[in-house]
Amino acid sequence: MILKTEGIVLKNFDFRETSKIAVFFTKEYGKVKGVLKGIRKDHRKFGSNVDKFSLNDIVYYQYRNSDLHLIGQCDLKAFFFPIRSDIKKTLAANYVLELVDAIMPAEEPNKEVYQMMMDYLASLETATDIDKLVHIFQVKILLLSGFRPHIDSCLICEKPVRDRARFSLQLGGLVCQDCKLNDPAAHAISKGAVASILHIENNDWQRSLRLGLSAAIKKELRYILNNFLIFHLERPLKTTKYLNAEK
Repeated sequence: MILKTEGIVLKNFDFRETSKIAVFFTKEYGKVKGVLKGIRKDHRKFGSNVDKFSLNDIVYYQYRNSDLHLIGQCDLKAFFFPIRSDIKKTLAANYVLELVDAIMPAEEPNKEVYQMMMDYLASLETATDIDKLVHIFQVKILLLSGFRPHIDSCLICEKPVRDRARFSLQLGGLVCQDCKLNDPAAHAISKGAVASILHIENNDWQRSLRLGLSAAIKKELRYILNNFLIFHLERPLKTTKYLNAEK
């Protein structure tokens, strides 16, 4: 079957002597892996070098009995030059690529995640607060992928958390003061951090961008979201060092 779509390159690597394999997150078909035969031997064969986080129009031959398809056409659509000229923005882009690759299943369409990636890259080009963009993306992909932490009430007693709360990585959400002994390792989290997560979940991308995040709340979100993702993915991402860097 021949399929046509547009996709963002998540990663690429050399394959045999003359070819490359690229993994795209596509608009219509989700995460797709394909081989571009002969691209290293003749760079004019395709209209793109499949650089990471570039946007491409692709035509591919879908094989029913394999997750590796044949890319017949690949043309560059957007390169995001302002991101590539800034090391911190490049790191932030690569973090999101690896996160999407790790959390999203193969060939499962999700247009909301695709649009969010486009919104993220467009915002990153002109961003002055890169950390806020990363945290907004983390919160939203957890929501859209079904990994959302439980922060509406205490996980143990199910009562609303009205005062100090803790976030349990192991249990996957908030525990109140009365129930904190169920996970002594649960990390303290402020009302402001909880309210920020809920605001991002309940608003679209543009409204989420208008949310103000203090340095203290960013620090909380960096610890909670990063470690929550690592716990549920059961491994750290290679690009997690971006979030662990000194701010």
